[in-house]
Amino acid sequence: TTHTTVMALLDGTRTSPDPQGEAYALLLAEYCRHYHRIMPFMFQPEGDYTELLLPADLLADTSVLTAAVTTLTPEVCHDVEVIGWLYQFYISERKDEVFAGFKKNKKAGATEIPAATQLFTPHWIVRYLVENSLGRLWMLNNPDSRLVEQMDYYIPPVDVETDFLRISSPEDIKIIDPACGSGHMLTYAFDLLYSIYQEEGYAPSHIPELILSHNLYGTEIDPRAGALAAFALTMKASAKRKLFLKNPVEPNVCVLDPILFGADELSYLVTKGGDRCAEEAFWNQFADADTLGSLITPDLALINYLARHLETIDDDGDMYKADALDWARKVIRQAEFLEPRYAVVVANPPYMGAKNMGSSLAEFAKREFPRSKSDLFAAFIERSLTLGRSGSFAGLVTMHSSISLSTFEKLRDRRLSTTSVKGMAHLGTRAFDSIGGAVVATTAFVLTNRPSASAGVYLRLVDGENEHEKSQLLLGAIADPGSAIRFVRTNVWFRYVPGSLLSYWLSDALVAAFAKGKPLAALTPPRNGLQTSDNGRFLRFWWEVSRDRTALPLSTNIDLYGDRRWFPYNKGGEYRRWYGNQLHVVNWEKDGAEVRR
Repeated sequence: TTHTTVMALLDGTRTSPDPQGEAYALLLAEYCRHYHRIMPFMFQPEGDYTELLLPADLLADTSVLTAAVTTLTPEVCHDVEVIGWLYQFYISERKDEVFAGFKKNKKAGATEIPAATQLFTPHWIVRYLVENSLGRLWMLNNPDSRLVEQMDYYIPPVDVETDFLRISSPEDIKIIDPACGSGHMLTYAFDLLYSIYQEEGYAPSHIPELILSHNLYGTEIDPRAGALAAFALTMKASAKRKLFLKNPVEPNVCVLDPILFGADELSYLVTKGGDRCAEEAFWNQFADADTLGSLITPDLALINYLARHLETIDDDGDMYKADALDWARKVIRQAEFLEPRYAVVVANPPYMGAKNMGSSLAEFAKREFPRSKSDLFAAFIERSLTLGRSGSFAGLVTMHSSISLSTFEKLRDRRLSTTSVKGMAHLGTRAFDSIGGAVVATTAFVLTNRPSASAGVYLRLVDGENEHEKSQLLLGAIADPGSAIRFVRTNVWFRYVPGSLLSYWLSDALVAAFAKGKPLAALTPPRNGLQTSDNGRFLRFWWEVSRDRTALPLSTNIDLYGDRRWFPYNKGGEYRRWYGNQLHVVNWEKDGAEVRR
């Protein structure tokens, strides 16, 4: 047994060049086998190939283990979110490789997307999103709830709301993170749900199992991240109930596997008399699941229909058919995860521009998400709205380009017409301390997928220089309804802004001008003036050149000037109250022949 071997190594009765190292490796492997019985999604069974990959220098001063023991103090390990930070840095070298490839015009495929898009969300942003989606939904249904006392980032509605999703019990609240990473959003949702169940009088010993069975769902394309999310939720549950690991409940975290069936397999997976084309498409919809992830939208009419058909198929003792049926059941399970059954959708979705997408992903985005094909995060905004029930909440942190770039105008139009924005924290740059400089500019927002006339609260946090400053600005604006960085806006308000820009910081007077006035474009299209692209070569001050070769007085008939070379040029300049800045002339001899060349 392992015990006998370890004791023999330590007391010297079994010789080894490194008895302590070998004993430690044996114990570590035994612990992994033990935890496999409890958490098979995280730990591999006995004899798995990963046992061969144990480093030989585990106890050396320079080993990963020593670094972990030194860095991961008990205080650090007290919070389960350390798992997410560990994984972000675990993949950091791979992330650098992928971004270096982008500079060489390489495209992202299934093996590059996870590393390129993994970004651990700071806890204060998570709290803002979860408290103003899950927390808000509970408070609307239970106005007297004391849950509000523990939600520091919660912003109460500014209007009386009567049109909201009705919840009869905590078990009705299904929450999904469709790009869950290591599960940071879900672990904080666990905390709020635990308080909700407690408030409703549920026995504390039953609450962890109920939350993992009924409330929390996550999907991922990265198997390691998905396993860590399930592990993190298991740790949350075991922290609340000491005996949880005696009879654990596996968290509802689904790593979306790529599944493709051939013609022979499809011949018995499709029904007789059904729509063969639609059914074959259903069974093979996850062929690129490791690239498309939860952007895949299953045909809802076929999920239950084909699930029932699957129960009628027997493998007839055929090992290959039995394997195909197992994969078919996996298709049904993955499709069920992506049904629109959720009350809350929360996510920090992947950010990736179309220029870095592989061909299959880019073509899929163009076909299925034409309004948001320019970036993955935009496609996830749309998908989040269809994952929820009518009136569900969606809380996401995305690139802030979606609120202003013309690329996303159609997406903004859809949001303003089909959703109700409940709030937005405009984070700007430097909201992620793990990303240096002004690389990523973001905004966090909460909306429902049902339009309403109620107003949302917009908070302008762009001046904060780091996570701490922004979180303090956020808390200050929440506490002070009259804060200068706090704006209350309805969807209709933005309709008057050209391009449906979400320019919440504009004054009412300016928006009224847009509403009442006539745009310049309605009279004449504005154009750039002359741009020489080399002012040092083509421009002079008027006193630097010969008056005889200067075109004055100016006429629109260029032919009048013969060999005149220098023409008056309005370039702008410093402030002049009434008139001025008539300083420059441009070389426009022979109708600007040299400039044109």
